[in-house]
Amino acid sequence: MKKVMIAALFMLMFFHVISQGNKGAVSLIPIPVSMQTGNGNFKLAKTALIELSTNDADAKRVAGFLSEKLSAATGYKIPVKMVNTASHTAGNISLAIVPGAAPGKEGYRLLVTPQSVSLSADKPAGLFYGMQTLLQLLPKEIESKTAVSNIAWTIPSVTITDHPRFGWRALMFDVSRHFFTKQDIKTHIDNMVRYKYNLVHLHLTDDQGWRIEIKSLPNLTKVGAWRPERKGAWGNTKAPTPDEPKTYGGFYTQDDIKEIVQYAKDRFVTVLPEIDVPGHSMAAVASYPELSCTPGTYFVNAGEEFQVWEKNGNRALIDNTLCPANENVYAFLDKVFTEVAQLFPFEYIHMGGDEAAKNFWEKSDAVKALMQKEGLKNLEEVQSYFVKRVEKIIQSKGKKLIGWDEILEGGLPPDATVMSWRGSGHGGIEAAKQGHHVVMSPWDYTYVDLMQGDIYSEPPEFGTLLLDQSYKFEPVPEGVDPKYILGGEACLWAEHSTNMRAAQYLLWPRSMAVAESVWSPKEKKNWPDFVARVEKQFERLDVAKIKYSRSMYDPIFTASVDEKGQLKVELKTQLSDLVIHYSFDETNPDEFYPAYKEPLIIPKDALHLKVITYRNGKQTGKQINMPVEELIKRTKKG
Repeated sequence: MKKVMIAALFMLMFFHVISQGNKGAVSLIPIPVSMQTGNGNFKLAKTALIELSTNDADAKRVAGFLSEKLSAATGYKIPVKMVNTASHTAGNISLAIVPGAAPGKEGYRLLVTPQSVSLSADKPAGLFYGMQTLLQLLPKEIESKTAVSNIAWTIPSVTITDHPRFGWRALMFDVSRHFFTKQDIKTHIDNMVRYKYNLVHLHLTDDQGWRIEIKSLPNLTKVGAWRPERKGAWGNTKAPTPDEPKTYGGFYTQDDIKEIVQYAKDRFVTVLPEIDVPGHSMAAVASYPELSCTPGTYFVNAGEEFQVWEKNGNRALIDNTLCPANENVYAFLDKVFTEVAQLFPFEYIHMGGDEAAKNFWEKSDAVKALMQKEGLKNLEEVQSYFVKRVEKIIQSKGKKLIGWDEILEGGLPPDATVMSWRGSGHGGIEAAKQGHHVVMSPWDYTYVDLMQGDIYSEPPEFGTLLLDQSYKFEPVPEGVDPKYILGGEACLWAEHSTNMRAAQYLLWPRSMAVAESVWSPKEKKNWPDFVARVEKQFERLDVAKIKYSRSMYDPIFTASVDEKGQLKVELKTQLSDLVIHYSFDETNPDEFYPAYKEPLIIPKDALHLKVITYRNGKQTGKQINMPVEELIKRTKKG
């Protein structure tokens, strides 16, 4: 009897350990709506099949994606087998379209037992997102593009029912400031769908390049897509000269665009094109100078500064706007939007509308005449006049207009949708109160191009956005009716991103934080838990050879002068379980050096404050060698 009791007790302990182990193994981003862990694991064997019980073409494609991914990493041949009805054959993975399996067209239900894996959804898109979850449940080596040996390909027992909070889950890619290839965009799409993003917003035109072929306006790509190459820091370059070779840049042919759109569609991703007007139009004006209010010779901007930013907005040193008083501008835009509308199936076209410097309009006789003719009281109403005319053009192509929140100024067109980027989404709040649909992309939460740590230790950007701040993103502002909020968007501007590795460093992990905010229930979000899951994702990104930032482990420096005139530095970390070790004597600190406990008084003879972070005796952050001179400068700026 004792042996039976002991055996029973042992089995209970065994299953408890397995269950606890499974909980530790389940590390998903974004976190699902509902998840229960069970006992044991499903082991993927060489003989496994993917059973598909539908003839739906999209579902077949999802099954093919899964087969390709599993086969590449495991080295097994895991084919897709068509079956008449959904089954749970032992050792196999079942994919099925089941009406009502989970809410909405993107919802799914995943059931993993030691015997089988069953993934069901109401629509094929749900199968696709369920597949992303399934892949995250497998060992990190599943991210390998080549076969990995000696791996137990196990999946913990779970029951997951999941669906997105918002339908608009976007990741913007600025391909204008620096040109990214067609393959780069495909890679971007492949990486974003891991975290259940479903819309890629392509910023196709700006001062630094026009990236889409418009056949009726050939100069846009013959001239506007190219500029002289600059290899130094953005904004620290000289303006182009007439005789310089214009060899840096590129554009997408219309066949390229069709290929990108289809590639995205195959992965249940929609493509939103942005043609940014009336500001940010130097490439267009360089191509067709007659579109400007200000006669002159124009060149595609090569990264040199040509605007001054002041408290009341921006003032241009060179006119980079389309002229709102020139009828040829509207004929030009009609041609552009005609071809853009034919290339992109999405119901929206983004017109930009942001940061239009108006100081040259103020001097323009044509603009003054327009104001008098149309009864426009100020330059904000001039921009509103322009936006309303653009909306009519876009609507004439069977599309809807969306623009940055500056399109609110001077009066919003009746059917426009606002993408809110400024100051915690205040523009979005105002637009929603006026009854307009809104996509929330406030820069202080979702601009993933900004620095991720202390300014001294990061590649230069226009500001700082820490991961913990990004994770606080809430798409529905307090007091706003949720029915007007379509969703949210993370934005990757590319002034400082010259290649995909640089772009990836900025994207991850902050885009994971935004992904969770637009997919998962608000009440499910938990910062410490998210950090633990991010660390597991780091391991997977390492295998996938995707670059990411580890800046969440690094301290932020705040310098001040105390009442005695001494230089004082406060160090803070985003993660509460890190220990900061430091030195002043020019040696490199490790875990045996003093641990930071309170603000430090900098010795007068110190040249650097060197810091490094540890957790449980293991280095987490990079060593930062902060010059004392830099800290002194910060006290003077303050």
